[in-house]
Amino acid sequence: MLTTLNTAYSDTRAADLAWALGREPLPALATLDLELQGSKLQLRLLGASHQVLLEEERGLCSETVACIPGSSTPLPLGVAKRVDDWEYEFAARVEVLPPGAFAGRAQELLALVSDHPQGLAGVFPGSPHAFTAMLARCHEGQFHWRTWHAYPQDGQLVATRTRVGVRVAARAGAGARVNKYHACG
Repeated sequence: MLTTLNTAYSDTRAADLAWALGREPLPALATLDLELQGSKLQLRLLGASHQVLLEEERGLCSETVACIPGSSTPLPLGVAKRVDDWEYEFAARVEVLPPGAFAGRAQELLALVSDHPQGLAGVFPGSPHAFTAMLARCHEGQFHWRTWHAYPQDGQLVATRTRVGVRVAARAGAGARVNKYHACG
């Protein structure tokens, strides 16, 4: 799904993005509600970037990547942690592209996400290449989502990748792994 976000694009930078786990839902400009094998996943486009809310029978997981005034947690390159029953992994990278390559990459990503049934993209007024895009899936007992945050004025594209699963103790036995993940039912 592709939408034009009803807010002015501000000259934020990739370096202004912060990361938070466990935040309450923030006001969203656009949302996409998904049900993936019995669990609820909500993709949320914020005026300042994105938030993902995952509700599974064993708990709730909330990820926020946004320009949050007063936030003390900058965007990390990687995070792996256990939160209650959740195993959470996050990775981020910043690509710097020349103007022609940036425009082509922006068009490619917007086409990929806007045509996908589990994708949400929002374009900011004023620049056709200023956008936030999100794509989710459930695969092999894990929830996965990818996001892209475009800053055309700097030629920067921030890409994130997240994996979330619920840790379940496996039965002991020959060849059994102690740590199995189950998130998608």
